[in-house]
Amino acid sequence: MNTSINFSLNGNQEAADCRADMTVLEWLRIEKRLRGSKEGCAEGDCGACSVLVRRADSENYHPANSCIMLIGQLDGGALITVEGLAGLGEQGHAVQIEMAKNGSSQCGFCTPGIVCALSGLLNENSNPSDSDIHDALAGNLCRCTGYRPIVEAAQAAARTVGESSLDTKRDGQMQSVAGNGDSCVYHPATLEELHTLRKSNPDAVLLAGGTDSALAVAHAKARWPQFTSTRNIGALRNVEIRGDILCVGGAVTWQEFLPFAQQYWPGFATLIRRFGSVHIRSMGTLAGNLATASPIGDGAPALLALGAKVVLSGPDGNREVDLNAFFTGYRQADIRDDEIISSICVPLPKPDEIFSVYKVSKRYDQDISTVCGAFWGVLEDGQMSDCRIAFGGMAATPIRVPSAEAAMIGKKWDNESCESARQAIEAQLSPMTDFRGSADYRSRVAANLMVRFLKETAGSEEPMQVMAL
Repeated sequence: MNTSINFSLNGNQEAADCRADMTVLEWLRIEKRLRGSKEGCAEGDCGACSVLVRRADSENYHPANSCIMLIGQLDGGALITVEGLAGLGEQGHAVQIEMAKNGSSQCGFCTPGIVCALSGLLNENSNPSDSDIHDALAGNLCRCTGYRPIVEAAQAAARTVGESSLDTKRDGQMQSVAGNGDSCVYHPATLEELHTLRKSNPDAVLLAGGTDSALAVAHAKARWPQFTSTRNIGALRNVEIRGDILCVGGAVTWQEFLPFAQQYWPGFATLIRRFGSVHIRSMGTLAGNLATASPIGDGAPALLALGAKVVLSGPDGNREVDLNAFFTGYRQADIRDDEIISSICVPLPKPDEIFSVYKVSKRYDQDISTVCGAFWGVLEDGQMSDCRIAFGGMAATPIRVPSAEAAMIGKKWDNESCESARQAIEAQLSPMTDFRGSADYRSRVAANLMVRFLKETAGSEEPMQVMAL
């Protein structure tokens, strides 16, 4: 089997005859000699590799880390590099012009990625606020210039560039299979096709966004003879309300989920912006974040506290698992080899509920949590009638703390019940010591987050308070 991977590259149709598991960055720099995009970390953290991508099922470009994106994922879509932006006008894209005029670059290593990130922002938002600009740049590291002149260039470019300045015409459709004989990617269109493929190709890697899984290729130089993408499965691409439940499809990205989080759980939205840049949020999925069963995955504590359930789809049908029972051990979850997470279902908030989530890390943006704590409760006449408390970074899995919950339920929400819950947290959890924090530090932080939750919610006149550290 040898089927070229077809997509648009800087406005021209491309048929890449290569391994489907080749990273986009490797292909650009080696095969196409387009070397504006750089490799800094090979983990999707520094943004030097940033490009603009439009997936086959989308009309909009978004920044992406080409170092952890596999070229098979581009099939049917479009890619713009910094070289492509330079060809959009006599002097290049407005961001490039203003970066040069304002002296916003020194060594230049990071500049192509910054240009791509800001161009993607202005393509969707021609009048961004400073906060929008900062969010767009959160995934791009600049070591020498500093961000003030970069932000100034973005502001100046916004005054000259029109919305939708990037080409959005449709170029092609995603193929069912693409790649050369050494590595191919399957793009099933339905769950039935996916289950059939997995039965006939049990060794094929299952890939949603790949922001974690693709590190094996980008960083560890693994090779995948076959992998299966969930991106083209319509049943996994929906976010819908079913009664009082919000159901998020297994291939929905964090960026696509973000508006819903902002509407219903603003503190969760703040957390999402912190643990993933736009580049990562536009690729990574909620389902992938949970399926890795990482003890420090920031999505899990919030979803545990909110009472989420996962719906697992297999060849014999669906089954629903409470997220609290989903994590069975370190990097282990209650999901069979022939199952996938088809959706995550979260109860919508009610007026008497309170919810807060806090992330404590050495760096505010894009850093691994030392402790992540999430707190949900139902307050009725000042009394806690129900609650859920969850933590990440405190055990081998994301974990709830039933002893602390029991110390609060049925009690007045005050210093006394809070202190009982705080002591229960310290007694039940035995975190590890690593370079992010000692066990004693983690225990103290986790317990003291309980106090912050009290201070932010007790006696509030608002029906619902949602905050994030």
